[in-house]
Amino acid sequence: MPWHIYAAHFLGAVFLANAVPHFVQGISGKPFRTPFAPFQGRNLSSPLTNILWAWANLVIAYLLLVQVGPLAFGSLSNMMVFAVGAIVCSVALSLYFASRPSSN
Repeated sequence: MPWHIYAAHFLGAVFLANAVPHFVQGISGKPFRTPFAPFQGRNLSSPLTNILWAWANLVIAYLLLVQVGPLAFGSLSNMMVFAVGAIVCSVALSLYFASRPSSN
């Protein structure tokens, strides 16, 4: 399989993992950080902004995982690249958010 398919699967997993906390916080009605918060003059974004950001991440993940090169669940190499992408994103975001206060 060409290398760019593996790169797409890795990045698709990153976007999919990033969508989860934004979606959960948004549907829970809780503010949470997004890349747009500094433009709003705050540290946290509204629940609606988080829902929209989660859906943007889900659309990008879909495009990378399904349209660029369909993710084959039966392929060990595909699943390993996908898992590494999700784990790297999850750990990186966990460390980033743990080191910063979340007050508005």
